[in-house]
Formats: sequence, C-alpha cells, structure tokens
Amino acid sequence: MAPIPTSTAGPVDDHRIPVQDAVMAAAAGERSVVEGDGLFALKNSTSVVTGGARGIGLTLAAALVEAGSHVVCLDLLDEPSSEPDWLMFKARAKELGLTARYVQADITDALQINTVVSEIADEAASLGRPLNTMLHAAGVQKPGTVFDCDPAHFDWVMRVNVTGTFIVTQAAARAMRKHKSGGSIILIASMSGYISNRGLYCTAYNSSKAAVHQLCRSTAVELAEHNVRVNTISPGYVNTKMVEQLLQKEPALLGQWTNDNPMHRIGEPSEFKGAAVFLASGASSFMTGADLRMDGGHCAW
Repeated sequence: MAPIPTSTAGPVDDHRIPVQDAVMAAAAGERSVVEGDGLFALKNSTSVVTGGARGIGLTLAAALVEAGSHVVCLDLLDEPSSEPDWLMFKARAKELGLTARYVQADITDALQINTVVSEIADEAASLGRPLNTMLHAAGVQKPGTVFDCDPAHFDWVMRVNVTGTFIVTQAAARAMRKHKSGGSIILIASMSGYISNRGLYCTAYNSSKAAVHQLCRSTAVELAEHNVRVNTISPGYVNTKMVEQLLQKEPALLGQWTNDNPMHRIGEPSEFKGAAVFLASGASSFMTGADLRMDGGHCAW
C-alpha cells in the first residue's frame, strides 16, 4: 500500500485547507478559515440557475446569493412567474452588493443555451467573478400509465429532463474549460430515479431521473481532469408549484406521501438550500459523481 502523503507538493488550493491548519484555526476560534469565508463562501463567483423563474430553482438561486455569488437565472418563461418572490430575491442580492438577473432560455435549444452560457461566462470572467456554478433545476413531469402514455409525451419528458440536462451540462463544462475556472455542476434529479412512486404512475419521469443519475456519473468522470465536479441532488416529495398542481387533481396523494416516509411530511424548497451551497462550494471539493438523496427517509423504508 502506498504511504498516505502528509503534506502537499505545491501550493494548497484555497478550498483545500491542510488538516493541521484547520485544527489549529478551530482551536483558536478562527471561524473564517474553516467555516465562513473559507469553506462555504461563494464570493467573487457567478452562478447560473436553470428553472430559476420560480419554485425550487428560485429558492436555490437565493441560497447561492446568500453565500456570496452573483446569479443569473434561466427559464423558459418570458419573465419570472412569481413577481413578489423575484423582487424579494433581487432586493436581497442588491442588499448584499451582488447582481441577480433573469434570461429567457429554452434548455432543449443547444445553440441558444451554449450561446447564453458562453456570454455569461465571458462577462463574468472579465469582471473577475468567474462562472463557478451551474445549478440545473429545470424539468417537467406529467403522470400517465403505461397503457395510456403517448410515445410523443414520453419523448417530450426525456427531451426536457435528459437531453436538456445534457445540453446544460455541456454548455457549463465548455465555458468552465474555456476560462480554466473549474467549477461545480449541480443537477436536480429525484428519488424517483431510484424507485417507482406508490400510487403515482410516471414511467417517463422516473426513467428520465434515473438517466440524470447516470449522466452525472459519466460526465463527472470525464470532467474531473478539468477541475469540474458534477453531482446530483435527489429530492423526495417537495411542496413546489408542480406538486401543488398535481395535488389539486389528486388530493388523496398528500396523505399517502406523508405516510410513505418516517418524517410524515413532504419537504419544503428551503430545505435544499444547504445542499446546494455545499455542492457549489469548496466544502465538497472531493465529491464528484455522487448523489445527495434528500427524501425524508422515504427510500430508507
């Protein structure tokens, strides 16, 4: 077995603090070395968030702003659908001396996405705040049984959730390689990539999220040499607009979902903010090709 090195051969990356330094700093009460500015901060960086017009995408965009990143939100809508939430988000960014803006974009349009992301990355680099995070939260869901699902519907779900995810990942990877900035690509997957949902028939969606897990692993291996990490977050049932619309049609599902996990409730978008900042920051610098499943214990049963 090769000996474990006790020191580095060259300068230590800002996000990789030697154990001895971290321990001494903690003992001395110097929180900034191991917590604030050093570990979870995203200062002097830019993040792009897809699906950022509303819901969990906008919530996670707010988390990145709170950690110190400038943020550009992309979505298919002409403008953010929840104006009060968007105005609060922009106000919070301004209060922190950061920028937050919105760009309409279709994640299934490879030319548009590559152009938009490249332009954002070029501008960010010129301003000394490189594109370091791509958080991909855009996606679609429409339940349907195997008997009734139109193949065109299946193709649409796969086109958005799988091909769209690849297009976004590719655009981010190209921009990060061009500017040699490294970075973190965070893909929102789902616990449904592991399981079949009881009482909810959605083969297309479940298949698409399983594909996102594999896309993450495959791209993580390829991009590691460029200092680009790729990871997924797999939420369980979360109180989003998409879920709200589904429950309006099938209200009995809420009771079933809350009984399907040991915490006996569904999640809130804000409960995923910490995971997003963790994966975007140096706190997860040795993590790639992995999944954070946050489902209230659903898959533990």
